Amino acid sequence: MAQLLASATLVWQYVLGSILILLAIALVLLVLKQSGKEKGLSGTIAGGADTFFSKNQSKTTDKLLSKLTIIGSIVFVVITVALVIIVSMG
Repeated sequence: MAQLLASATLVWQYVLGSILILLAIALVLLVLKQSGKEKGLSGTIAGGADTFFSKNQSKTTDKLLSKLTIIGSIVFVVITVALVIIVSMG
């Protein structure tokens, strides 16, 4: 029975570890896709041809990316805590 429990614990460690690696890569990509909060003069000069709709589209995309980053970070922390608990048990 103890060997079965150790085997199941090892499987969960691999599964959660793999999810953590994929989630870490996804979080890095989400952060890199977000535009900076301050665009300065270069954004004003270079972005003169932007229409009203394209400016609003980028704002909604940034909001979506921001929400996904927050949700992904929370899931990352929860999975990390679960993995620490599983490792400390076995």
